[in-house]
Amino acid sequence: MKLLRIGAPGAERPALLEAVADGRPRYLDLTDVTPDIDGPFLASGGLDRVRTALAEGVLPELVPPAVGWRFGAPVARPGKVVCIGLNYRDHAEETGAAIPPRPVVFMKDPGTVVGPYDEVLIPRGSVKTDWEVELAVVIGRRARYLGSREEALACVAGYAISNDVSEREFQLEFSGQWDLGKSCETFNPLGPWLVTADEVGDPQELGLRLSVDGVPRQDGHTKNMIFDVAEIVRYLSQYLVLEPGDVINTGTPAGVALGLPDHPYLRPGQRVELEIDRLGTQRQLLTQA
Repeated sequence: MKLLRIGAPGAERPALLEAVADGRPRYLDLTDVTPDIDGPFLASGGLDRVRTALAEGVLPELVPPAVGWRFGAPVARPGKVVCIGLNYRDHAEETGAAIPPRPVVFMKDPGTVVGPYDEVLIPRGSVKTDWEVELAVVIGRRARYLGSREEALACVAGYAISNDVSEREFQLEFSGQWDLGKSCETFNPLGPWLVTADEVGDPQELGLRLSVDGVPRQDGHTKNMIFDVAEIVRYLSQYLVLEPGDVINTGTPAGVALGLPDHPYLRPGQRVELEIDRLGTQRQLLTQA
């Protein structure tokens, strides 16, 4: 299933994307099943309730407005956004970093999460705003001291596209921690959908791509992760309690501005487009904060 949230910021309504026979997308209203797609929904068996309602044919169709829809982040108010740094060998090499022997873990302010087509704000004083296409993992059940990879994958509700936008000067030069460069407002577009784990299948069989103003910049594959999704979730559960609705950004492949010879950092007016196999696409216009 592909779950999403449609509407103005703060007033999104939960929906399900269903493709009809002619390939035309159809959006079904989930408000009779849940007020939102969030941690409590996932923790209470919400995905099973949606599957039942879909099978029974009781979900009404949403009629698109004349001006078109805004898609919000497919998960409302994640409690945590946990990130894995340097998780692709080629990305570590392009930035001059050593290959990590254990996952590099940092946190990102959950308030950075915005919709997949929302504007991204370049912070005031920024000269090194960068892009990062990433596979996002959405937790569906409480994960604590997991003992196996199988247990870890059983805790995953689904996956989405994430743009882990980063300000490299803030991140690497202004502080010994990465938080300043990772937690600026709008720095985590997410979506367009939460695609359930059963539909995605093996998360290590997904291609990731990103372009800026139509110029390809990143072209990677999740099979090249240093630490795969199962190991990331298992490992994090030894140190953090992962709750339903939490998001994990699993790292980015090579091709970021930091690693390119001319360092083509983002500027106002530029457009970034991201794509991950089976998860759709997202696009952002860069504007000045």
